[in-house]
Parts: sequence; C-alpha cells; structure tokens
Amino acid sequence: MADTDLFFSRTGMDRGKVQETVDGALKGADDGELFLEYSQSESFAFDDGRLKAATFDTSQGFGLRSVAGEATGYAHATELSEDAIARAARTVRAVSAGHSGTVAAGPARSNVKLYTDLDPLETAGFEKKVKLLEEINAYARGKDSRVHQVSASLSGEWQHVEIMRAGGEHYTDTRPLVRINVQVVVEQNGRQESGSYGGGGRSGYDTFIDAKYWRAAVDEALRQALANLESVPAPAGEMTVVLGPGWPGILLHEAIGHGLEGDFNRKKTSAFAGLLGQRVAAPGVTVVDDGTIDGRRGSLSIDDEGTPTSRTVLIEDGILKGYMQDRQNARLMGLAPTGNGRRLSYSSPVMPRMTNTYMLGGKADPKEILESVKNGIYAVNFGGGQVDITNGKFVFSCTEAYKIENGKLGAAIKGATLIGSGPECLTRVGMVGSDMKLDTGVGTCGKNGQSVPVGVGQPTIRLDGLTVGGTAAA
Repeated sequence: MADTDLFFSRTGMDRGKVQETVDGALKGADDGELFLEYSQSESFAFDDGRLKAATFDTSQGFGLRSVAGEATGYAHATELSEDAIARAARTVRAVSAGHSGTVAAGPARSNVKLYTDLDPLETAGFEKKVKLLEEINAYARGKDSRVHQVSASLSGEWQHVEIMRAGGEHYTDTRPLVRINVQVVVEQNGRQESGSYGGGGRSGYDTFIDAKYWRAAVDEALRQALANLESVPAPAGEMTVVLGPGWPGILLHEAIGHGLEGDFNRKKTSAFAGLLGQRVAAPGVTVVDDGTIDGRRGSLSIDDEGTPTSRTVLIEDGILKGYMQDRQNARLMGLAPTGNGRRLSYSSPVMPRMTNTYMLGGKADPKEILESVKNGIYAVNFGGGQVDITNGKFVFSCTEAYKIENGKLGAAIKGATLIGSGPECLTRVGMVGSDMKLDTGVGTCGKNGQSVPVGVGQPTIRLDGLTVGGTAAA
C-alpha cells in the first residue's frame, strides 16, 4: 500500500490540525517529531509434517518526541486521533519548559528508493505459502534417510511510516520485509545433529518461493547437519582462528559495531570513545555501515527520523574514522547524523543503531589464509553470544566449525566457543581475504529492549591468537 496520505485518509484526522499540535509541542525544543506507523505482518510455521501455526497481526500508533539538550520527552499511543496526539503534546512539552532552543532544520531529502512500496503479504496467496512449506518438508526428507525432523517457517511484513516535523516538513516510507528459515535434524546410531539456513530481504515472497532458491536452502541446512553428525569435541586453548565470509560478520557486529554507535561514545562508555583518528585495528581492516544497499534486510531509504541512510566509514585501514549517529547524539557531539536513528516501533524512542555493518575485502586468497595456519580452527557459522558493550568482551558459540591442521581443513568440531575482546581482535587480524560476502538476510539486533533487522558481512579473515573454549585438549 503506497498511499502517501494513509494515516489521514484512514482515520479522518485533519492534517492541518495535527501539524498545529506538532508545532506547539516542539516550541522551544531543539528537535523532535511525530512518528506515525501502520503495519501488517504474518508468519507460518511448519513442523512434524504439518502446519503448526499461522498468524496475522495489524498494528498502528504514534510516538511524539520533544528533545531539549540531553533530555527527551516521549509519549505514544495506539489511538490515532487528534485528541490523543494533543494529549501527548501536553506531556512532551514539559521537557522543553523554560528551554530556549530552536527546532533544528529537518533532514536533507533524497529521491533514492531502495525497495518498492509493495505489500509482500499480497505477493503470494495463503495456499501457495503453505504449499511451499510442505514442499520443503518433502524435499528434505527425500534427500537423505537420516533426516529425522524438518522445521520451516515463513514470515512477511510491511510497515508504513510518516514523520511530521515542526514547520510542515513530513517524510513517508513503506517498508517490506520477508524471511524464510529451514532447520533439519538428522539422526544416525542414536546421535542427532542439526543444520539450518535462513534468508530474507526487503522484497516480496517471489524470490523465496522459487524452487531453485528453497531447494538450495534445504541442501545447505542438510549439509550442515550431516557435517555436524561427524563432528568431534572441540579443542580448547589460545590458537589461530579463521572466520569464514558472510554470517561470521555477526561477531564483528556484536563485539565491535555496538561500540561504534554514537550514544555510547558521547557518554564515553564505549571502548572506542575519544579515539577518532587513532589506530584501533590492524592495517588492512576497513569497516563500514551501509544502509543504502538495495533490498538488504538492514537497508532503509530513510531512518526513523527521516534522515536518508548512508555509507558510513567507521574504520579505514585500521584508523577510527567515525561513529553511527542519530540526530540527537550527532548534535550533542558536533557531528553530522548518518541515518542510523532507528526504533522498534511507534512506542519506542529513537537510538543510533546499525544497518548493514561489514568489513571490506582485502587482497589475500582465502585458500592461502587456510594454508597459513598450522594449528587452529575455521569457524563458518555462529549461534548465540554475549557481549559487554563497554569493553567489547564477548563469548560466541560456533554452530559449524572445523579443525585446521597443517594448512588443511580437518574434522568438524562440536561445542566450540570463541572468547575474546572485540577491540583486541581488531588488532590481531593477520590476513584479510578477497571474498567479502554479506549474510543471507537473517540478522536481528537487540539494544535496550528494541529489536531491528540488520545485515552483517565480512571476508575470510585470520585472527592471530584467540581463546577457544572446548572439551578437548588443543
């Protein structure tokens, strides 16, 4: 649904009256906006040979924010009416009482559109979506007699937002998002192991319903499961670790990316605070956050303040160059916003958040990187992890990893965890591969109770000296 006047045509609100309310609420403030949201979402889950769940949800509401210095007044409601917005205005005005600010100029406009205004929920019918999950189940079970269980899920959503600022400026966006997940459990001689694959992006269902795509997804999940079926206990100790391309960038995202968000650096709680212009990584390491990549899960035409997203260089050849900024933190730090102001929904305040964060490729052949390692591990996929933003210390579990012995891949290993510090890891990057790859479209980032879709990526890299937790001697 691409109706640029959706909220006022649906609710009967008068745009002029709402604008007057917004102008009054932000009088004397430094910044702020009215954020209007209407969204629809659906999900399907298939397990044990049958459809287990099918859900549909509609959500709407608004959030009104007034910013005065470091203080923020925020009010939100599900009721889209002139009266509700007026009540919110009376609440947020308290934060700017006695403040003599002038509302900052609005974000620069851009005609760049990174995705269409289509409603992905309408790109395939109910029967077609359920049939897809049935076909995934049948195909996986027919591939190998050891397949014990198949789980598959499909979800889609679209979100229409409008951002109204003082003075009559307004910005609109309609955001599609889809995701597919496949998990396969195999069993042999009483031992069970699993493998998974997920994909998605800002588009309709067409790509994911195509047989070529979903069969490749099943094949990959099955490959992982069968590899894990032959795995041996992981070694333990400090050793060389090679991270594969693509999804292993989640470690970069968690252990380093959060530390480069503006709020943590303005408050000086990040390990990177005050280090602009200084070396924080090994030569050859360049990290960017790029919300402008067509159709990617973390991409946005505009952020949740109306600022166009951008390609922000965070680290260049090992030197810290910048932070990811929303409007408030950028203003307080004397820097420019980068289009990283994001929120979970209308009920959530804006924070600086990542979009698609990745390390650029280098010059090394990935094969040469493996051949350079006498004894270590090669980590391809990750599961859960924990990170301390203030110092970058992390613990990540590997869901697919292999021994490296004398420059060659050895047995798959089970139970490996990577333990270290993000800032320290940056200085231990010994080789950077030429095979930079983005993840397949499954990233979700959490911060202060808010989750938003993101992308990650990296080339094959070698980390010289990282603690590996395992159950076998190194």
